[in-house]
Amino acid sequence: MSAATDKKKPEVPDGKSQFLTTRQLPPNEKGYVGYETIWEPFQKEAEYQTPKRP
Repeated sequence: MSAATDKKKPEVPDGKSQFLTTRQLPPNEKGYVGYETIWEPFQKEAEYQTPKRP
C-alpha cells in the first residue's frame, strides 16, 4: 500500500480579486484537484436607445 494514495490536498479558500474569483474543484478519479475561474464583467452595458430622427 502506498502512502501517496492516502494523502488528500487541503481545502483551499476562495481566492477573490477585483474582477476574478477562483474556487477549488473536488479531486477527480486520478486525484487531480482543479480550479474554477469566474470572471466579473469589466464594464456596465447601457441599454440601447434609438436616436431621434432629424
